[in-house]
Amino acid sequence: MSGIIGIYNLDGKLVDHQQLTHMVNILAHRGPDGLDAWCSESVGLGHRMLWTTPESLLEKLPLINDISNLVITADIRIDNRDELIYALELNDSPAEKITDSQLVLAAYEKWGEQCPEYLLGDFAFAIWDQRKQIMFCARDHFGIKPFYYYSSKQTFVFASEIKAIFCLPDVPQQVNEVRIGDYLVSMFHEPEITSYKNIFRLPPAYSMTVSTEGIKLQCYWSLDPNRELRLGSDEEYAQAFREIFTKAVECRLRSAFPIGSHLSGGLDSSSITCMARKLLAENGGQRLHTFSAVFDELTECDERPYINAVIAQGGLEPHYVNGDQLSPLKNLDKMFWHQDEAFYAPNWSMGWALYEAIQKQGVRIIFDGFDGDNVVSDGYGYLSELARAGRWFTLTREVKELAKTFGVNFWGWLWTYVKQYGIKPTISKYPLLRLLQENWQRLTDSKVRQDKQSAKIPAWSTILNPEFVGRIGLEKRHEAWQKLQSNFGQDERERHYRNLTQGLTSFAAEMQDKTCAAFALEQRYPFWDKRLVEFCLSLPAEQKLHLGWNRIVMRRAMADILPVEVQWRRGKANFSPNLVHGLLSLERSRLDKLILNDLGEMAQYVNVDVLKQTYQRFICSQSLSRAKDVHTIWIAVSLTLWLQYAASHRPNELANKS
Repeated sequence: MSGIIGIYNLDGKLVDHQQLTHMVNILAHRGPDGLDAWCSESVGLGHRMLWTTPESLLEKLPLINDISNLVITADIRIDNRDELIYALELNDSPAEKITDSQLVLAAYEKWGEQCPEYLLGDFAFAIWDQRKQIMFCARDHFGIKPFYYYSSKQTFVFASEIKAIFCLPDVPQQVNEVRIGDYLVSMFHEPEITSYKNIFRLPPAYSMTVSTEGIKLQCYWSLDPNRELRLGSDEEYAQAFREIFTKAVECRLRSAFPIGSHLSGGLDSSSITCMARKLLAENGGQRLHTFSAVFDELTECDERPYINAVIAQGGLEPHYVNGDQLSPLKNLDKMFWHQDEAFYAPNWSMGWALYEAIQKQGVRIIFDGFDGDNVVSDGYGYLSELARAGRWFTLTREVKELAKTFGVNFWGWLWTYVKQYGIKPTISKYPLLRLLQENWQRLTDSKVRQDKQSAKIPAWSTILNPEFVGRIGLEKRHEAWQKLQSNFGQDERERHYRNLTQGLTSFAAEMQDKTCAAFALEQRYPFWDKRLVEFCLSLPAEQKLHLGWNRIVMRRAMADILPVEVQWRRGKANFSPNLVHGLLSLERSRLDKLILNDLGEMAQYVNVDVLKQTYQRFICSQSLSRAKDVHTIWIAVSLTLWLQYAASHRPNELANKS
């Protein structure tokens, strides 16, 4: 975790050093351990330093090469250091004296614009190439490190956070209504757009070359959805997973400071915690700190039986935050200042409290099991494969076990697959049955058309203002997105690939990065190791789902590392009751004022009457109905408050509150 900024005046105008300094200073929270800036004529680069790894203690950025024709600024952690040192023949210095930015700069000198293809880790960097008069930028494979930019005919500006770009007075600060619409219907499929017009993200796994001739974007890596791994037994798959997962955790243990791990009691965070504890103990290292949210009032959210099972194995320093005493709207202005956009997840106040606790313990590196279920995959696409192959006995067995886990109707779930893959193919083989089907379809065409029309926009979006929907073309955007999102009928690898490449992943990683930055922390995600992601995608479907157990390869691999009750637990906690509790018990008067009387700019995006009706239903109904409406209320409230904040604050006005 560090902060990077840069300016390239394409019109040849000299960089204003005061503006460059302002950009560096506004990112002070990202790097309390040092700051510097480099400037030469029309180009300037800046950096805020957060020490994390032993090598980072030696790092000086921006870094200039020996002959002063290349300069780099970077927010970076390289995980394949030994491999790069060997390939780059950097034998003059001990490995521990070579910094990550030196490795990247040497890689660029050797491989040029192909250098990101050789890197493993989390990174966002920019290199000014004096010889070619280009700014070369790159972002890691999954978008863990943020990179935002603005460009015009006159200038190109980039930074780790949008607020730094807005330090330049010529950069417009206009809300992007397309992004507002996407936010309201929960679409995050476009990896480039932001909540501001003309401010863009560099997509994950992309590099970018900027020159006076324009901007060239290049995808340097992509997942291969056609690769399939075939091993000899379940044990071999489990062993292979364990080896790669061990490497993913081990390379992220590189730290000059105490290390912590989020521990929710779920399969993902518990696996990381237990593996990290094991590796630290084997190397005679420090004890691992764990941080958990617990719930005294809302016992349905409390995961202490599973958390305690991990703690009971020893070797950990546990810390706790009481989750049901936190308002979901607490510290909102500070969170908006750090995020620069409306944040989507409703549990960020709980995350904020956890990061406060982490910082107090002197921990700088925190592990997180973010989205591990999508990386390993729950395997539910396997059901479509079974039905398509006519393996009805195996399908019935899998659906029966899954129905127990989720508490749903077994026959209804099974019938969905029988109807799609059993009845429809049979009808197509026999002319008489096909004729009867066609006549029935004509009789029901009216209802079908009506159903299709109502399916275009999700039910909650009836709250949207129709004029706004038409103005930004939201209906067509949502139709296109639905085609991408459709799960049913896809085989497992197809479904898995789509989940791994959705834009929500990098958006969520950016939000977490900026929240961690508020506390000078670096969060690391072992599940989003490139090697592990590629391995999991290549697995056969039956290694992801077996006898109703999702992520079966991981469960087998973690034998003797995870407590048995965690290894074989089904499902995970639902924190929706905590959101309902927080809004109604801790913020009721604020919600009443906001939704009933003070929507402000939000009124142009929503149907105000329908939103008020939804709110009245939310506050008056029982828990089941509240669970259906709480997401709608949260989206409306969080976006309303952000719009009010964005209208009344320039991004740098709250710097003293960060």
